[in-house]
Amino acid sequence: MLQLAINLALFLGALTFMEGFAWFMHKYVMHGFMWVWHRSHHEPRTGPFELNDLFAVVFAAPAIVGIWLGTNGGLPLMLPIGLGITAYGAIYFMFHDGLVHRRYPVPLNGHSAFWKRLIQAHRFHHAVHARDGCVSFGFLMAPPARRLKAQLEARNIDLHIPAPDGTEAPL
Repeated sequence: MLQLAINLALFLGALTFMEGFAWFMHKYVMHGFMWVWHRSHHEPRTGPFELNDLFAVVFAAPAIVGIWLGTNGGLPLMLPIGLGITAYGAIYFMFHDGLVHRRYPVPLNGHSAFWKRLIQAHRFHHAVHARDGCVSFGFLMAPPARRLKAQLEARNIDLHIPAPDGTEAPL
């Protein structure tokens, strides 16, 4: 029973840690020196994939290593860590690529207050098509929409962006 509690704590800890890690990577790496990849995500996509999708491969590596070490490498505590990272990636994939950007159908409708807040925050993030000046870099935690809107208005950012279906949608 103690081992189960430890594994659950490691899993939840890794899952929670990933939100902070993702925020940091998004703000300082993707909108920093790796803008060369991430730029494709702030531009209209012309096919099923974008250069930004390579980040999924990069971010999957620690999860794969953790799961392998936990099952084959003699470090069983790495398994729940690798699974926590994987769970975050699955939630991100469902939310970001499915629910927000509608790259594929998802079983979520996005009508709960939680999902509406995250979708709105992500749309505010995409109100800026450049490397600098964006707001809201998290994926599963977001500041209130009024705060994000005020930040963008203070920067004189036009708050009309294309909705995921390509139509113009005021924020």
